[in-house]
Amino acid sequence: MKAVALGALVAMAILFAVAFPLQDDIPAMAYVRAAAEGGMVGALADWFAVTALFRHPLRIPIPHTAIIPRRKDEIGRTLGEFVETEFLRTDVVRDKLEAASISSRVGAWLTDPDNSRRVAAEGAAAAAGVLRAASDDDVRDIIESLAREHLIEPDWAPPLGERLARVVDADAHRPAVDLAVETVSAWLHANRASFSGLVSRRLPSWLPRVAHRLVDDTVYNEAVAFVDKVRTDPDHQARHAIDGYLSRLADNLQNDPATIGRVEDAKTSVFDSPRVRSLAADAWGTAKTGLLAALADEHSDLRRRSVEALVRIGERLGSDDALQDRVDAWITDAAVFVIDRHRHDIASVISDTVAGWDAEDTSRKIELMVGRDLQYIRLNGTVIGALAGLLIHTIAHALLG
Repeated sequence: MKAVALGALVAMAILFAVAFPLQDDIPAMAYVRAAAEGGMVGALADWFAVTALFRHPLRIPIPHTAIIPRRKDEIGRTLGEFVETEFLRTDVVRDKLEAASISSRVGAWLTDPDNSRRVAAEGAAAAAGVLRAASDDDVRDIIESLAREHLIEPDWAPPLGERLARVVDADAHRPAVDLAVETVSAWLHANRASFSGLVSRRLPSWLPRVAHRLVDDTVYNEAVAFVDKVRTDPDHQARHAIDGYLSRLADNLQNDPATIGRVEDAKTSVFDSPRVRSLAADAWGTAKTGLLAALADEHSDLRRRSVEALVRIGERLGSDDALQDRVDAWITDAAVFVIDRHRHDIASVISDTVAGWDAEDTSRKIELMVGRDLQYIRLNGTVIGALAGLLIHTIAHALLG
């Protein structure tokens, strides 16, 4: 386009060069000369105007030329301010978002299983990236810190005592006692041989074998009878003894410093054990490996359930008007809040980006973007100048000639 505009200027110059010496002999050539003269003036004037936007014409530092390179930063600031005041206004953003029906569109998009699989795949890739980037040592330290703060450092005994007291008061421990008694009864009936010699081996050796066997059988039978009575009698003294023991234990866990101290010491010794810390580290390693494998396998149960959940969310968003209204309101309020608080920072991206550009490179990029239309300005200037020159010459010749 520069060549076309320059060609028009050269054509005007050639016409002028031909018409000027012939105008005395051929009066009509005076009109051609006037048109060519006006065309050259118009072409040169518009060339100067177009060029002055981007650089100094003929590299001469004429004032008010090279406007874009010289005022690049100001243009960037002005553009940023325009975006901030006109595009990022709260009412504009709210109106646009409220009219967009974002939730219904997202819902309709998610109902397509292919789209849900894509979202699940992207989410899995992001989660896997986070897991791989996370330092195992740092994660273990965080887990240990959280466990120590929320699990280990608080006292266990008083809360345990309070819950145990509630259990005993509500008789909720009875099924556990029944299960224990039935377990002991079943074991006794199935392990009679375990009582052979249990007591008799402590008897004098001079007693006859029959006495030894009688003692063992008596102990066994008494044990079985006692356990059977406890199992069948809900009001047995042994049950009352267990109730009393649990009540005292609940009270001691809440109020007895010695009992509380023993529980806390046991807790500390367990959690500070190297074996327990090693097991926790192994658990994190196993969990991480399993998660990475599940995230990478598109046929894994985790990925499949994620896709199903996304499809269900899409169906709800597409059919539940109340949910759509709530989601749209959340999105709109969140966007308006963020933009209202950070609109200047958002708009400053434009001004900061423009400020970081090289002036000459910026000017060249803008010229390449709009230069075609600017060269039409030069062509128009050539044509308008030629017509103006012809008109002026015609009027002057008519009035003065």
